[in-house]
Amino acid sequence: MNSHEVDYQIKGHDVQYVEIELDTNETVIAEAGAMLYMEDGMRFETKMGDGSNPGQGFMGKLMSGASRMITGESLFVTHFTYDGQGKGHVAFSAPYPGTIIPLDLHALGGKVIVQKDAFLCAALGTSIKMQFNKKLGAGFFGGEGFILQKLEGDGRAFIHAGGTLIEKELNNETLRVDTGCVVGFTPDIDFSIEAAGGLKSMVFGGEGLFLATLKGTGKVWLQSMPIRKLIGALSPRGGNAKKESSGGLLNALLED
Repeated sequence: MNSHEVDYQIKGHDVQYVEIELDTNETVIAEAGAMLYMEDGMRFETKMGDGSNPGQGFMGKLMSGASRMITGESLFVTHFTYDGQGKGHVAFSAPYPGTIIPLDLHALGGKVIVQKDAFLCAALGTSIKMQFNKKLGAGFFGGEGFILQKLEGDGRAFIHAGGTLIEKELNNETLRVDTGCVVGFTPDIDFSIEAAGGLKSMVFGGEGLFLATLKGTGKVWLQSMPIRKLIGALSPRGGNAKKESSGGLLNALLED
């Protein structure tokens, strides 16, 4: 089906949100729990499936929902439809500090591949499917990048990048990136996960055991602070905790 046409504004700085403007009977779909606020006249329903195939039967919706569960997302997708007169607004917030990226799927060739936790919301008609990494073994041991999501359609979709957003245009080039820092890429980019050098580099290099390799011609979106790094930085046992404790000891010595 053709996607609904939606207008939008992205607001905020460190923790952004996107406000979607809908005409009567227009619908936007979103991850469960992403809604920030909605105006009067907005109706929401939790459904099994993204609604991109209205004729899909129960088993098809169940399989679609099950594939989303494999990616770590909810079995259900929330549909927000405006039933009022004029225009109505509904807003969705990013799950942690970073940047919301608006994607015009039609301009991007109708398809974008994203990390499993990057999707935020999209116009009704957008298909959200699971996609496995080609190199199953390396992807499995590498963690991130093993299971991806494929967004297909001709409308607007919105994804989230942690920290600072980096956009790269590759022209028959190769880019190697920390696996968790890849947010998404266009279909012409070949994406794989490979071991990071020899055993010594893997153990003592501090860059992780695997790197994502992106080759070809197309667009790539990267994030400077994936959720894994954010959790590690805030963890009581993380590296920043050691800095804080050593700084506290140094301050105590200076005060004495």
